[in-house]
Amino acid sequence: MQQEKILQVLEKELVVALGCTEPVSIALAAATAREHIAGDVKSIEVLASANIIKNAMAVGIPGMQATGIDFVSALGALAGKAKRKLEVLEGVTLEDEQRALDLVGTGNVTVDLADTPKKLYIEVKITTTEGYAKAIIQDNHTFIALVEVNGEMVYKNGCGNTHFASSVEERDVLTIPEIYEFVTTVDVAELDLVKRSIELNRTVALDGLKNEYGLQVGKTLKENVAKGILSDDLTTHAMALAAAGSDARMAGSTLPVMANSGSGNQGIAVTMPVVAAGEKLHVSEEQLIRAVTLSHLLAIFVKNQFGRLSALCGVTVAGASASAAITYLLGGDLEKVKYAIQNTLGNVTGMLCDGAKAGCAMKVATCSSAAVQSALLASQGMCISATDGFIEEDVEKTIENFCRLGNEGSPNMDKIMLEMMVNKRK
Repeated sequence: MQQEKILQVLEKELVVALGCTEPVSIALAAATAREHIAGDVKSIEVLASANIIKNAMAVGIPGMQATGIDFVSALGALAGKAKRKLEVLEGVTLEDEQRALDLVGTGNVTVDLADTPKKLYIEVKITTTEGYAKAIIQDNHTFIALVEVNGEMVYKNGCGNTHFASSVEERDVLTIPEIYEFVTTVDVAELDLVKRSIELNRTVALDGLKNEYGLQVGKTLKENVAKGILSDDLTTHAMALAAAGSDARMAGSTLPVMANSGSGNQGIAVTMPVVAAGEKLHVSEEQLIRAVTLSHLLAIFVKNQFGRLSALCGVTVAGASASAAITYLLGGDLEKVKYAIQNTLGNVTGMLCDGAKAGCAMKVATCSSAAVQSALLASQGMCISATDGFIEEDVEKTIENFCRLGNEGSPNMDKIMLEMMVNKRK
């Protein structure tokens, strides 16, 4: 029964996504509203929570040169396919880009901060020659909470406050011992979705190594290996492969990725360091799939407490999860897997989120390096002492402390960060 519930969690929390999930969610809200109103678009009004604005302000849009919340809402309204959910922008063209830019150029696309305590909230109102339609997404990147047309509510989803696609009951079976037992005993044939996450995210990472995306963090690391400046070791390979995936994703690659807990970047960061370790350690396909499953589930477990969005960088969660999986590939047992989580969180906690953008690839590289370092220590039985900082003897209490830092510290840090970002752009 537990195994079935865990499989359901994987099924619901691993989702194929095209583009960074925050701007894509804005496009989805716009496309949803547009589907409910005919006529020519006259104006678009976007209200969004601080975390959404922070993560959608500057990040690349798949296949597009333009960026921005006003642009992506116009693109979603004019060319989005709402039924495709997080692949809403699949197939958009350069002509669509120009149409969206033309609409933005009229000054009739506005973006404002929503007055809401929710961290994930998007409201898009589209006014046309036939009236208006409004769509609201909240709590979950694909959760359409409400659609209103010309003053009449035509759709309302009563299951609000569901930050996750999976249910609380399904996620409540997740504990670190349960996850470890599942990973080591489940029939690998049941893990096709995890196998696909490896394939999709590796394809994006290889694209990032080959082409000039964003800051080219992964590509630069690999080039310096070729020059002999950096060694071609496990750490560098993990940093390069994971960062290259983030380079591509943050700069608007048109390739889809497998997101974890609503984040494509997290999907990349929980898979690619583990894949890199698997390649260096020459593990079997089955071992790799089990390890990546461990990484995915641990990330979901932590995010269950941490929340979808926070003032702290979510890649820290991915780093801890990947470290545990790398420890597993190094032959570590449950105790050493716990050590890896303790070591990583004791290292990278405090990394702030200042929005989704090209620089995220550097944070992915940093957390991937920390993941390998922590795994190597853990595999030797080394663990940060419970006398140090917020680290507890019980790893799950350490995770609670980590999540408390993110959740209780978020409101003020987010406010300050958003003020800095918005004032800088004026």
